[in-house]
Amino acid sequence: MIHYGMSKTAQLAISHGLAMELACIGVTVNALLPGPTRTETTDRLRAERAKTAGKTIEEIETDFFRTYRPTSLLRRFTSAEEVANLAVYLCGAGASATSGAAMRVDGGVVNQIM
Repeated sequence: MIHYGMSKTAQLAISHGLAMELACIGVTVNALLPGPTRTETTDRLRAERAKTAGKTIEEIETDFFRTYRPTSLLRRFTSAEEVANLAVYLCGAGASATSGAAMRVDGGVVNQIM
C-alpha cells in the first residue's frame, strides 16, 4: 500500500501548506482522517463477504479488526455521523484556533500519541 501512504502524505503536506499560506487572511485548513467507517456501501460489501465465506457479518467484522486493524481501540467501525461530527466541528467557529492539524476520527487505529 505504498501508493496509498504516499498519496495520504501528500494530502497532509498540502493541507498544512495551505494552512500556513492562508493564515494571514484568517482561513483555517485542517485534514480530516477517518478510519474504518460504516456506510451503506461498506455494509453491503461486508454482507457479500459474509455470504461468500459462510460467516455472519459480525464474524467478518471481528475478523477484520483482529486481522487488519488490531490497533483499533474501539474494535468497531465508526459511523458516518461520527466522522461528520468532526467535520462540523472543524467548519465551525469553535475550531477557530485549529489550523494545520491532522484530525483523526479512526477509533484509535493509529498507535501513537501525536
